[in-house]
Amino acid sequence: MEAAENNHLLEATGVFRSFETSEGTLEVLRGVDLAINQGEMAAVVGESGVGKSTLLHILGGLDRPNKGTVVLKGERLLDKSETDLAHFRNSNLGFVFQYHYLLEDFSALENVMIPALIAGVSRQEAAVKAEHLLVDVGLENRMHHRPRQLSGGEQQRVAVARALVNEPGMVIADEPSGNLDIKTGEKLHRLLAQLNNSRGTTFLIATHNIDLAKSCRIIVRLVNGQVGEVIQN
Repeated sequence: MEAAENNHLLEATGVFRSFETSEGTLEVLRGVDLAINQGEMAAVVGESGVGKSTLLHILGGLDRPNKGTVVLKGERLLDKSETDLAHFRNSNLGFVFQYHYLLEDFSALENVMIPALIAGVSRQEAAVKAEHLLVDVGLENRMHHRPRQLSGGEQQRVAVARALVNEPGMVIADEPSGNLDIKTGEKLHRLLAQLNNSRGTTFLIATHNIDLAKSCRIIVRLVNGQVGEVIQN
């Protein structure tokens, strides 16, 4: 299979996405072609409104394009039913957003466990995996705290651990440090790089943060709804 031969974990071809508004059709993505290799750490950058979040949502199977193909781990996402796609996402993708989306009534440990429990992992095994991940992200002393008892940076670290609990091939992060102050954001950037190096997890990150983008090996710049350039660091 071509994706495997080229070592492409993710491959998008001719992706178009438009939205109908009261003022007419808004074209956001206009034929995006993009390939990401296994183990890569890539940033998607561009001006506000250029379509970074829209692209990540499509690549992660959270939205469907008007036209184009998305292949992840050799499987065509757009051929899957919504139910099959949900199962595929839970097993193969992790997500981190600008807001942490942690469940307030559950501890950090329980929040990290949830995707594993959904995947059918036993509660005991899910707890062990979640504990190890929380140690990895530096929260071994905060496992039983609820989100409101954590700082913004700690909340995002829990979100990162949650994204990794099912050992996905790729984590898609949409402005992960967007709500953090500069110092806390830098700590999160270092954590993502460490996890990429230690676990071999592929990271695809949409960001306005130049320092975070420069820490990635590949920078994909969106211009007018297309890939304007790809920079190798």
